[in-house]
Amino acid sequence: VQLQASGGGLVQAGGSLRLSCAASGSTANISAVGWTRQAPGKQRELVAVLTTGGASNYSGSVKGQFTISRDSAVNMVYLQMNNLKSEDTGIYYCEVVSPGPPREVYWGQGTLVTVSS
Repeated sequence: VQLQASGGGLVQAGGSLRLSCAASGSTANISAVGWTRQAPGKQRELVAVLTTGGASNYSGSVKGQFTISRDSAVNMVYLQMNNLKSEDTGIYYCEVVSPGPPREVYWGQGTLVTVSS
């Protein structure tokens, strides 16, 4: 599975961005999808997950602020980010899970989000 994230950029605090992730290749068996981010000097953090059953989970730092969605018909995953804060700055990666067996996790190159205060 190949993933290409896009939609990042420079935004002022309080603004919004919508990240997109295009999946290609062996996408038929994708189950959960998610977004992680890596802020400067910090470990990568899982911020949002969406299961095939439609259940979504968010990290406490973005709950109520970010919304994850997917369009399986076109193999796209999205992350709507509202009321952005400087601490949301980082590289955002989309991830997908193929349950297998064997279970595989795929992620792409990421897209940079910079929030200016």
